[in-house]
Amino acid sequence: PMLIAQITDLHVRAPGKQLYGKLDTAGYAERAVAAVAAYKPAPALVLVTGDLVDAGSADEYANLRRILDRLPMPYRLIPGNHDERDTMRASFPDHGYLAGAEGFICYTIDDLPLRLIALDSLDVGKIGGLLCDVRLNWLDARLSEARDRPTMIFLHHAPIQTGVRHHDEEPFRGAEAFAAVVARHPQVERVVAGHVHRSMNMRWAGTVFSTCPSTAHQFVLDLSPDNHVDYALEPPGFQLHAWRPGQGLLTHTLPIGDYPVTRLR
Repeated sequence: PMLIAQITDLHVRAPGKQLYGKLDTAGYAERAVAAVAAYKPAPALVLVTGDLVDAGSADEYANLRRILDRLPMPYRLIPGNHDERDTMRASFPDHGYLAGAEGFICYTIDDLPLRLIALDSLDVGKIGGLLCDVRLNWLDARLSEARDRPTMIFLHHAPIQTGVRHHDEEPFRGAEAFAAVVARHPQVERVVAGHVHRSMNMRWAGTVFSTCPSTAHQFVLDLSPDNHVDYALEPPGFQLHAWRPGQGLLTHTLPIGDYPVTRLR
């Protein structure tokens, strides 16, 4: 199969800085990059699905780039709610796709057996996502031009109610219109995102929607109505999306860390 790796919600800080004064997110990102780089067979591409850094600053992006450039395969970026588009572009000047479309970081990747479409769901100054008419019309046009190509869409925000309260309280504006666009295009094999710092999946808009765990901290899954905003150092992870013609797209979630392996046969 052709493998595409996904990492998300790195929240990299500047050198020497820690998130919340205690989480070495840059160190966690280094560990994630090492895990992806060591995987065999090697993924063809790595998708980094937003919240790349924590405060959108140039020194954070420089630290992020130092880490991501250790990957032996190409990688592609999209912004999350902690990112800053112009600083991203300035920090990765050789990543021409970041110019995007209509001022947003939206683009397609057409040279793989599975077509990939990147969506910029950033709503500046907000935690929740936004897909405006400009972005949705662009998506509809891209899907309409290649109806015979199996396609995976990747973005940062989850256009669903996830049970993670502090995310659900910040609505994804345009989620219903997004679902309507996707539902019109049966070639969409999967829509993948980050943002919620957990792995989850559901049938959505005639396809499958899934999220990837963070490379750093995870948000505690507390489905009670009065839950708190808690995080835990549960095992971080990355995902492998395996495309096999004749079968389709299969997603594996792999924990990041040192776990003993015992050969059974």
